[in-house]
Amino acid sequence: MSATASRAVLRQSQFLTRRTAVRHASTTSEAASKAGQAASKASEGLSRVSSTAGPALSNAAQGLGSALRKVGGRTGKVIAFVDSMIPPTLYYSRVGLELGRLIFRGQNMTPPNLVTFQSYFQPLINVFSNPAALKNAGFSSQSILSRVRNANKKEIALAGVTLAEVIGFFTVGEIVGRMNIVGYRGHAEHHH
Repeated sequence: MSATASRAVLRQSQFLTRRTAVRHASTTSEAASKAGQAASKASEGLSRVSSTAGPALSNAAQGLGSALRKVGGRTGKVIAFVDSMIPPTLYYSRVGLELGRLIFRGQNMTPPNLVTFQSYFQPLINVFSNPAALKNAGFSSQSILSRVRNANKKEIALAGVTLAEVIGFFTVGEIVGRMNIVGYRGHAEHHH
């Protein structure tokens, strides 16, 4: 083959390569534009559905709420109480979620993965599926006593702090429940 013939074959192959590349690029861009159009149509349909379903659901909820507010007696009082507690509950749950998000970001924390949850809760699931295994788990008085005897200072300190927390929370709960620091409020005894 002569040099001119090999140049002609080279030019022909370059032309075919460019034409194929342009053809593939155009089909790729066409496919991308079609996918973009389909996605925009889907989002338009979704927004239409949500715009029509949102007011319908809120109207149904308002109608149910107004019907429940008309109920009288003890049931009406309970419904009114629950209805009055919904806005603060929503507000404080949003505040708690935002605070948790800030703490997670600030401490660079990540939630545990599913494997960690499974490994942690698997013994508990096994006990519920086979309660007889709890009897054979080794909770005898001798094993508990040996664990206490073999505990190091750190474990004993942790148990003491936990016990103090439990006693403290119990005491505060009793004070709040009694509405008094010492004793219960009662009626004076009447002697006849």
